[in-house]
Amino acid sequence: MSEPVDRTRAPGSGPDARVEPGSGVGAGPADGRRGAWIRPLRTLALLSSGLLAGAFCYGALNVVQAFKAVPLDVRLTFHTALMRMNGPVMQTVMAVALLSTLALAILLRTTSRRLAGTASALVLTTFLVTRFGNVPINGQIKVWLATSVPADHAEILRRWELFNYVRTLAALTAFLLLLTLVDGVIARRGGAGAGAGGAA
Repeated sequence: MSEPVDRTRAPGSGPDARVEPGSGVGAGPADGRRGAWIRPLRTLALLSSGLLAGAFCYGALNVVQAFKAVPLDVRLTFHTALMRMNGPVMQTVMAVALLSTLALAILLRTTSRRLAGTASALVLTTFLVTRFGNVPINGQIKVWLATSVPADHAEILRRWELFNYVRTLAALTAFLLLLTLVDGVIARRGGAGAGAGGAA
């Protein structure tokens, strides 16, 4: 004899339903505790990755283009001053974005975990490209100001721009993945609310 179906139960609320921690949908005590960490981490990851992507996009679309419109000595002076000011700020934002997305990848499940993990890998990519691509060239530019500009300076500056575009694309993609993650959470909450309303 088959077990009667409880039609008053909202979809996805059965004992075998998989619940995304932090989504607020059918969460038990353990998921509630985990969700208490996930919600602020999700906000922090979205904020820091958004700042990172915004800063890099502004630099690529505006600052780098302005560099090309001024004399070389002005460009090198401004470039050195800008990198000196940007260094501590951008490194801090990168660190916060990396740690928060990595923590989300550990705490979340299924698709959300994959999105957060990929975003974390992309933020790490921005750091590695910056550290081993842009920063060494920044050091060279600083030396040029104190000595003389080498004959192949145009090629070196083009290489810096290429590294900058790579890290910009990585940061922007990481931010878009986190937006997708948050949109999925909102959609699940909306679906659960509609299911509960229909059952009532």
